[in-house]
Amino acid sequence: MYRHAYQNGNAAYPLGGSGTFSIQPHKFQPRSHPLKRRRQLMTRLGIVGTLFCIIVFFFFPNLRPGGTSFGLFSSPEDSQIETVRYYDLSNVQGTARGWEREERILLCAPLRDAAPHLPMFFGHLKNLTYPHNLIDLAFLVGDSKDNTITLLKELLEDLRQNPDPKMQFGEMSILEKDFGQKVNQDVESRHGFAAQAGRRKSMAQARNWLLSAALRPTHSWVYWRDVDVETAPFTILEDLMRHNKDVIVPNVWRPLPDWLGGEQPYDLNSWQESETALALADTLDEDAVIVEGYAEYATWRPHLAYLRDPYGDPDMEMEIDGVGGVSILAKAKVFRSGVHFPAFSFEKHAETEGFGKMAKRMGFSVVGLPHYTIWHLYEPSVDDIRHMEEMEQEKKKKEEEEKAKKERMDKIKDTFDTPSRQWEEDKSKLQNLAQDAKKVADEPKKQVVQPDKIVEARGEEPEAKVEK
Repeated sequence: MYRHAYQNGNAAYPLGGSGTFSIQPHKFQPRSHPLKRRRQLMTRLGIVGTLFCIIVFFFFPNLRPGGTSFGLFSSPEDSQIETVRYYDLSNVQGTARGWEREERILLCAPLRDAAPHLPMFFGHLKNLTYPHNLIDLAFLVGDSKDNTITLLKELLEDLRQNPDPKMQFGEMSILEKDFGQKVNQDVESRHGFAAQAGRRKSMAQARNWLLSAALRPTHSWVYWRDVDVETAPFTILEDLMRHNKDVIVPNVWRPLPDWLGGEQPYDLNSWQESETALALADTLDEDAVIVEGYAEYATWRPHLAYLRDPYGDPDMEMEIDGVGGVSILAKAKVFRSGVHFPAFSFEKHAETEGFGKMAKRMGFSVVGLPHYTIWHLYEPSVDDIRHMEEMEQEKKKKEEEEKAKKERMDKIKDTFDTPSRQWEEDKSKLQNLAQDAKKVADEPKKQVVQPDKIVEARGEEPEAKVEK
């Protein structure tokens, strides 16, 4: 069917029979909904707000919250402040009077099952006379089975909340890293000869991890300290620092019970090299590690510990090659130069002794103070424990013998009279017999002298006298 063409030029289907066509546009437009208008308004407001925030962030930097920086629109000066830090390492070389120049110290302490010693160690920290705000603390906990981590966090939190400003330390760090150390922490296992090489290498790894994570460009000194040091001067940092040496260690002894002599050298890892030890090293395998204080390695080295004089000058210095790890103060530049704690056999030594030899090889000064002594906590050795067991057995044996002797004497005393008591009884009897005999001997004399009185005493009539 063809559409009809109307005079107005429009083609459409006719409506009705009138022949006219009318269009009403309002009938075909959708009705406006209130919710849709609200959404459009919110969209426009969001666009306007976004544009406003962009303008504020990019064109008004002072209004940015928290110092947010956008490098594309920042000035070159602002970009350098936010992203570039400048350190002059010539100012952190370490001097003899670092406390006056505000030189920072990194105090490092590797820990393993150290919970029993931590309260004592933190007591020593509080007593240090070096400005506490210049001391940063770093701990590495590895292969621990006790509550070292938990207790360490509590003690550090107590230290941080101390209201005294002079007791506030600098940065405090706790690092946790296991190294697969399987040697037990008891004295026999820890100090046994068979475990020394592997144990020293594992400890060297722990020290290197701790140092690499905690050393900052602001540190001038690094102080290594074992947590089981029982007694040390409060001024130890200043005392060691005054010598202005690259690496310096004190002498380390330990107290002993009176029956063991009262005191004993502890740290034998600080020593001077000897020709005997060098000849011994040439005979060992490449991976062998010489350890001091064991009959298996007779080095005949002069040990710092054995040169101690209780009345000697504490400032006297002695050049050494090996270094003990109980208490070490070293300039940070030593470590920045590449010296570390070898976890392998370096000149037949590892850990702190290898560190001392490596520092000497690189031209740094390494000294010990034979008459400046700190005291390590007493830990009974295998021989001490064996000796104490023997003494305890002898004591019990003596007590049992004395008890048996007393029981035997008491039994004899109960069964037989003692000679002293028998003598007293015999003496008393003899005295009584002597008195009776004396009375009998004296009685006839009285009758002769006074016969009448004797008769009267007997109740008899006196006889009449017969006259001759």
